[in-house]
Amino acid sequence: MHPRFPRSSAACASRCSSRAGSRRPGSDAPEPHVFLGDWAQVILLAPATANVIARVARGQSDDVVTATLLAARSPIVIAPAMNDAMWTKPAVQENLAILRQRGMTVVEPEAGHLASGHAGAGRLAGPAALMGAMAAAVRSRYDFAGRHVIVTAGATREPIDPVRFISNYSSGKMGFAIAAAAADRGARVTLVSAAAHEEHRGVEVHHVETAQEMLDQLRQDVRGADLLVMAAAVADFRPAKTATGKIRREETPKLNLGLEPVGDLIAAVAEDPVASGVFIVGFAAESSEVDAHAQEKLKRKRLQAIVANDISRKDIGFGSEYNEGVMLFADGTRQVLERTTKRVMADRILDLVLPKLR
Repeated sequence: MHPRFPRSSAACASRCSSRAGSRRPGSDAPEPHVFLGDWAQVILLAPATANVIARVARGQSDDVVTATLLAARSPIVIAPAMNDAMWTKPAVQENLAILRQRGMTVVEPEAGHLASGHAGAGRLAGPAALMGAMAAAVRSRYDFAGRHVIVTAGATREPIDPVRFISNYSSGKMGFAIAAAAADRGARVTLVSAAAHEEHRGVEVHHVETAQEMLDQLRQDVRGADLLVMAAAVADFRPAKTATGKIRREETPKLNLGLEPVGDLIAAVAEDPVASGVFIVGFAAESSEVDAHAQEKLKRKRLQAIVANDISRKDIGFGSEYNEGVMLFADGTRQVLERTTKRVMADRILDLVLPKLR
C-alpha cells in the first residue's frame, strides 16, 4: 500500500453510514462525507457503474459515496466497470467527458471476459493501472510539494490607546484562501495573520497586530522561501503617539489625533537581503484606474507580480466570498482573473505563479 494511503481507510469508510446525512443528534462529530472529503488525499471510485457515473456528473449527493465526492478537496480517480454495450453508449461517454472537464481522472476499463458472460471493453482496470492513476493524480495535485510559501492576511491594527485602533475593512479571506490552496497542493505554508482565521491542515500561523510586528515576523520567516504572497491590508497611517492608558471621553471633549505614515512594508521586505530570490506577489485594492495604479506599484515596489481588484464594487473584495481582478507580472504578462470564489481565484493565482518559480 502506498505510504500516503492510510490503511485505516477501509475501517473509516465502514464506520460511515450509507446515508450521507446520518449523524446522531447532538453529536459534535463531522458528517461522514465531510470528514472523508477533508481526510482523503486522493479518492478512487471503483468499480464505477453507469449509474453512479451519471449521478456524480449531475452533482447528486444522495448517499455517502456521491456526497463524499462532492465534498472532496482531493484528486478524484474514476474507474468505470460495466457491460460492453453500456460502456459504448453516448450517455455514458458524455457523463465521463463532464467528469474529465471537472478535473477528474478516468481510468478506462480493460477488454476481457465480463460478468454478463460477454467479452469486450468494460472490465475494471487492474490494480497496477489504478495505483498508477492515483499516484499520478497525487503528483499533479501536489505541484507545490517541497516549496515554502509565505502568505500575509488580514488588516493590521495600529493602536490609539489600549482599547482603540486604526484599521481597515479587510477580512483576510483572500489571504486565507491562498494559504489553504498552497497547503492543499503540498507546500509548507507560513501564514502571518492580522485577523482571526479557521485552522487549516498544513498551515503554520503566526499572529500579529501591527505593521511593524508583521514586518519583524516576515524577516524571521522569509529567508529561503520560494514564494511570498502579501495579501494583508496594511494600515497606511498610525497615531504619532499611542496613549499608555485609555483615553476617557469625559476627560477629552475633543480629540485631535496626529497621524504619521506607516512605512511601505512590502517594499521593505523586497529590498531586504533575506528575501533575495523570493518571488513576491503584492495586492492592490483600488477604487479607480485599477491597471494603472497596479502597474505603478509593481514597478515602484520591485515586485515580481501584483494582483489588483476594484474595491468600489460591492460584489467582490472586502468581506465578500468572491473576487475578480487582474494579475500583472514584471515580465509584462497580464492575466485577467474572472469573478469567482476566493478559493478558486487562489488556485488560479498559484497556477500562474508556479511556472515562474526558480
